[in-house]
Amino acid sequence: MSFTKIRKMPSPEEVISMMEMPDELKKVKAERDRELKDILEGKDNRFVVIVGPCSADREDPVCEYISRLAEVNEKVKEKLFIIPRIYTAKPRTTGEGYKGIFHQPDPKKEPNILDGILALRHLHIRAIKESHLTAADEMLYPANLPYVEDMLGYVAVGARSVENQQHRLASSGIDVPVGMKNPTSGDLTIMFNSIKAAQASHEFTQNSYEVSTSGNPYAHAILRGSTNKHGNNLQNYHYEDLILAADLYAKGSYQNPAIIVDANHANSGKKFKEQPRIVSEILHSRNCNIILKNVVKGVMIESYLLEGNQPICHNYVYGKSITDACLGWEDTEKLLYKIADEV
Repeated sequence: MSFTKIRKMPSPEEVISMMEMPDELKKVKAERDRELKDILEGKDNRFVVIVGPCSADREDPVCEYISRLAEVNEKVKEKLFIIPRIYTAKPRTTGEGYKGIFHQPDPKKEPNILDGILALRHLHIRAIKESHLTAADEMLYPANLPYVEDMLGYVAVGARSVENQQHRLASSGIDVPVGMKNPTSGDLTIMFNSIKAAQASHEFTQNSYEVSTSGNPYAHAILRGSTNKHGNNLQNYHYEDLILAADLYAKGSYQNPAIIVDANHANSGKKFKEQPRIVSEILHSRNCNIILKNVVKGVMIESYLLEGNQPICHNYVYGKSITDACLGWEDTEKLLYKIADEV
């Protein structure tokens, strides 16, 4: 029952100086950031698709996956704004299991957070260089965000973090859109309170500094389903659920109202093959109602090179998730073209 100091961590500035993003990739990110903000402001009517592995466990298959996404993106970029998932820190319900590349750059070896930070920076830089797509990640630990913030195009706050004050305050100072998931309880007022907090300016302490923020006008809602007291999954992607969320936006004072719908997690009951059907229903609902057409801005999909998942073992299968089960590439590619046809 104690803390054992392993090493003193370098500051984010020191880490970035070790592995800085090249200027040409900073320009790519700046343009992508502008485009996504235009979408959330309603200046650009493209549909956002945040898609990729549950966890970015190994660099080569993740970069191969994102390069494939880039090829599809070239064909659908007039209709879709594709954001690859590079999720480098994973929440674990019981605290057990693989916690992401941030903790373990090699899933089979012991945790090493410094090596993990350098590995995830290398992964992001390589992915942007090879695909010209900037990625999404989850802000699991606000104190760790500065190590990677300069490379991200989108930040998500998870269902277990959305009630946390530090996550809300940190979101108010992030320069890219932040999606707030509804909590596992499903209470949408908690999510909307988080959006309200993130859109406001604040003063607080962050990483040994007293800081002030200007507020993030692009903080928005992510509907991911919920779990009741019996442990049963409850969906919130149906037409009535989308209307309820849109009504809550209309009743409050929010900048740039937007809803992203997570097609996996509790919405699918973690049945990954349900994701294409769920996305189809979301698109149908959106096309039936002009309010939803304007406010439902995108979907999240968990997908990798191979479908399903696998345990961490010596017989590692390349491109298959070691956390939640994912849709395979063939089905993902079909789904992306289908979304582009229907938006």
